[in-house]
Amino acid sequence: TNPLTSMLPAFLTPEPGLNSGFMIAQVTAAALTSENKALATPHSVDSISTSGNQEDYVSMGMGGVRRLARMLVNLRNTIAIELLCACQGIDLLAPLQTGALAKKAYAAVRARSPIVKDDRTLAPDIEAVSALVAEAAFSSLFR
Repeated sequence: TNPLTSMLPAFLTPEPGLNSGFMIAQVTAAALTSENKALATPHSVDSISTSGNQEDYVSMGMGGVRRLARMLVNLRNTIAIELLCACQGIDLLAPLQTGALAKKAYAAVRARSPIVKDDRTLAPDIEAVSALVAEAAFSSLFR
C-alpha cells in the first residue's frame, strides 16, 4: 500500500520502518501473477503433426490442462495474499467497520491467521488461507 494514496501505512505494517509487513507478500503475488501470464500461452500454438503425418493438427490439450493445474495453485495463493492484505487493512483501520459479508470473510481468515504486528514468515498464513480458498469456504459465506 502507498500511504500517500490510502489511509493505510506502508506495506500494511503498524510499525513502518521497523517492519516490512506485507512487502514480500506483494512481491510474491506479483511473481505468481506474472507466472500465470506466461503459462497462459495456449498449447495449441505449438502443435506438431503425429501419426505419420496423418494428423497435422494436435490440440496438445494434456499440456494445457497440466499448466492450468499449476495456474490454479498460483491463483489460490494470490487470492490468499489478497485476503490477508484485506484483513490486515481492516485491522489497521479499526474502529471503522466493514459490511456483514466482509465480516464473515474476515472471521474465516482470522480463524487461521492472526494480525501481523511484527515481521514473521507469512508462508504458513498464505498456505492456511489458500486451503480455505481450495475448500470453497468463501463460497458458502455468500449463499
